[in-house]
Amino acid sequence: MFIQTESTPNPNSLKFILERYELCESPIEFHKSQIKTNSVLADELFKIKGVENILFNKNCISVNKNEYTWDQLKASILQVISNHINSGLPAIENKVDNHCELENIDFDDDDTKVVNMINSILSSKIRPAIMQDGGDVKFIKYNNGIAYLSLKGSCAGCPSATITLKNGIENLLKHHVPELKKVEQIL
Repeated sequence: MFIQTESTPNPNSLKFILERYELCESPIEFHKSQIKTNSVLADELFKIKGVENILFNKNCISVNKNEYTWDQLKASILQVISNHINSGLPAIENKVDNHCELENIDFDDDDTKVVNMINSILSSKIRPAIMQDGGDVKFIKYNNGIAYLSLKGSCAGCPSATITLKNGIENLLKHHVPELKKVEQIL
């Protein structure tokens, strides 16, 4: 199996692209502090000193590191991914059910139309672009004209995250959803 690596705008994140191998249907993020990940692959990657966060996307894995260099980490990460794929085990043991995205968003029922518009734009226009850089964005809450979003994967801790959030996401959403006043990041 060929695994390609690709840099991201975040110098502390690297994207590992898997040729002809699907990890999951929708992005799933893992944090080193999680007690149960439901992923043998994520557990093995966290055994590598320096690996802090992992984002599984359809056919790629974004790995965020701490102070270690990529020269120190890259070979070990590639080895763990390769060994896991060759084992035939699934990347995720218990599939996460994302059947209704709106159930996970905190909002008043009066704002359903606005929340649906924001969620639709996030899903169709914004998330695909962010995923290209090894990241993801999650819609957490909508209240009084403010959309609260969480940046995941390579976007978490990226030096240009604020620019992405304010100049990119906020401007696009405000253009299409006049009810939206601003976008705030939740860490």
